[in-house]
Amino acid sequence: MLLTGRGPGAVRRGRAAWRRWRKGRPFWGGLAAVVAGAEICAIPLAPLKVMLQQGIAGIPSVLMGLVMILMGLSAWFAPHYRGLAGILTVLVATAALVMSNLGGFLFGTIVGILGGGMIFAWQPRPQPEPEPHPEPGDGANSGPGDGTGPQPGTGSTGPQPHQGPSDSEPSPFRPQPRR
Repeated sequence: MLLTGRGPGAVRRGRAAWRRWRKGRPFWGGLAAVVAGAEICAIPLAPLKVMLQQGIAGIPSVLMGLVMILMGLSAWFAPHYRGLAGILTVLVATAALVMSNLGGFLFGTIVGILGGGMIFAWQPRPQPEPEPHPEPGDGANSGPGDGTGPQPGTGSTGPQPHQGPSDSEPSPFRPQPRR
């Protein structure tokens, strides 16, 4: 610590920055998609003792695994595309069940479907709105004697709701008579 000039506060700030980054995107769904894609990609590249017969079936497996990895990374680094990334991850994971050694021996398909669902379902947290600071004379602290609020005895309790159009006004919701 003495040589780098960093103290325990730098580690704390780094953890806080990592936590903010992770919570600002569908992190766990993207991680599941990346793990499922890597597993689907790795099965065709396994030794011959694990895979008895590979043939041309390895090409779709590797491509589907790469697409799932790409969708997981796009969920991390471009979270506004989470809808597309989630749907494509679920579709590719489901297609891998048929086209890629039972979807990586079912592990890749199950984890890919769960990850795609988490990516699709993730919603960003709304930013808290700052509370307005009342300025003097703006009516926030108005009382009955300062002339800004409703006066006692006037019967005014605030804005009255609109009663709707009268019979003389044409309404877009009411059929008009033909002339």
